[in-house]
Amino acid sequence: MAATGRLIGRRCLIVGGTSGIGLAAAKRFVAEGASVVIAGLDDGRSSPDVQDLLTAGATVHALAADARNPQQAEWLLAETVARLGGLDVLYHVAGASGRRCGDGSLHECTDAGWSATLASNLLTVFHTNRAAVRYFLGRRQPGVILNVASVLALAPAPGWFDTAAYTAAKGGVIALSRLAAARYARDGIRVNVLCPGLMDTPMSQRAVRDPAIRRYLEARQPLTRGPGRPEDCAEAAVFLCSDAARWITGAVVPVDGGWCVADGVPPIAAGPEGPAA
Repeated sequence: MAATGRLIGRRCLIVGGTSGIGLAAAKRFVAEGASVVIAGLDDGRSSPDVQDLLTAGATVHALAADARNPQQAEWLLAETVARLGGLDVLYHVAGASGRRCGDGSLHECTDAGWSATLASNLLTVFHTNRAAVRYFLGRRQPGVILNVASVLALAPAPGWFDTAAYTAAKGGVIALSRLAAARYARDGIRVNVLCPGLMDTPMSQRAVRDPAIRRYLEARQPLTRGPGRPEDCAEAAVFLCSDAARWITGAVVPVDGGWCVADGVPPIAAGPEGPAA
């Protein structure tokens, strides 16, 4: 899609912006006129895509911070303000699978898996969102917060993605975001949520490369009959962070290729007299 200047003058922090959905958003935000700080557990400078973004002539900075740590989350916001001269938009994408830590079915999920997964996917959101709200309130300025949850929090698929802690964490992101939207609307702070389906990102390669899951996606994500692209989320993020969405807060938006409204069952073969009974 051609750039239309929808984010000209916006100062944006993208947490989890060094790869996947976050990096695609960073590229799109810059194309739309925003100044951007991207952040990850490392600054992403070893990635050619990040290097291209940093040398494209736009106002882009890359920082390393661990938002599981409240002090580092506060530092990240303060450093963003110092680099950009302020903040208008927080887009929190960062999260992680907890399978290696012990996440799984409810009866199999370990204590360590539960704690680690919630720390990566919910505690980080709490820390960055709290820092951003404090900043906006302290300056009595409006602001935008956009958080990433998951379609699994809206329409679980335990036969394929049976992760209790991850799903609970993403449900928590939705609940926290909607409470914040209700609480701070009077202050001009908008808070919304994107719920991606299965996207072709570095984090999802296990699933994307699984032939059985790809067959499942043919029916579960019928718009593309396969995984989505990070750019699909980027377009939705630009809209929700722009003035075009100035009257939208508390929204939970699936970007899922139809996951939430599909049943995941392949279409019934139709005969001469219509679908089989």
